[in-house]
Amino acid sequence: MKAAVMYQKGGLPQYTDFPEPVAQGPDEVLVSVKAVAIKHLDKSRASGKHYSSDAPNENGRVIGGDGVCLLADGTRVYGMGVSGMLAEKATIHKSRIVKIPDGLDDAVAAALPNAVIGAAMGLKFKADIKPGDVVLINGATGFTGRVAVQIAKHYGAKKIIATGRNQQSLNELLSLGADEVISVLQNDESFKKQITAIHSETPIDIIVDYLWGHTAEMILACIKGDGSFTNKIRYVSVGGMSGDLIQLSAANLRSVDLQLTGSGLGAWSKAQVAELFSGILPEMFALAAAGKLKVETIKVKLADIAELWELEVANGQRLVVTI
Repeated sequence: MKAAVMYQKGGLPQYTDFPEPVAQGPDEVLVSVKAVAIKHLDKSRASGKHYSSDAPNENGRVIGGDGVCLLADGTRVYGMGVSGMLAEKATIHKSRIVKIPDGLDDAVAAALPNAVIGAAMGLKFKADIKPGDVVLINGATGFTGRVAVQIAKHYGAKKIIATGRNQQSLNELLSLGADEVISVLQNDESFKKQITAIHSETPIDIIVDYLWGHTAEMILACIKGDGSFTNKIRYVSVGGMSGDLIQLSAANLRSVDLQLTGSGLGAWSKAQVAELFSGILPEMFALAAAGKLKVETIKVKLADIAELWELEVANGQRLVVTI
């Protein structure tokens, strides 16, 4: 079969022939792959930078963690790969399959799950979002951030503040559910002045952070208390696009009712992951099929994987390999 194969960490995947995988147990099934999104997680794992990265394999390994595929009876499903998914054939977990509704495009169905995982799991299980909450999404102009804005609105957020670098994407977020947008490219004092003013007028309940780094330090400084009673703030780290480390004042933790947590592989319980497949993903697929959850994709071919691997996609779109 043809596949995208990585031979060394940090290299480029190669379009080449690779042995077809074989289901190894009762919880695995062989499928024909239709579409796979190229995500930051895939790139980070392939480069060896992600904490869940596999050890190098001198014989090469197929990359890609999930995608849209066909079961033997023709049923179209989203599945989590046992073997790599950027290939004509793959093995997936039977327990991690979601049927895709008719009318939902393969590319959209392939692109959505990672973003839903990066948004809904934090909002629902880590931030315990409730109708009426005020939500700040730091780094909302990327694909997952744009989905997070829409899911927060779907979950009943009263007000959504979105930060980001891309001004065009920030403007578009206003039509996707954001109430206020803030550029992270302005000087620090202007950025903090805007956050502080918003927090003073409508106290922020939830912060979902895809950037971390310096912007996280500034936001935490803005919510630091002065000894008065404060609302409970749930700060959820989902990504570290602006850096892995921050300086955190101890006064931040003592002066405000702050819950600081993370949402990612290893941070969820088995029951929460089960709910992702039984309830959350089916709900989000249904919303997308009805046009109530909107994303933009760019379809590309598996044969072009080496040229596309490091391509930066602007305006919150996502590359999806169709097979």
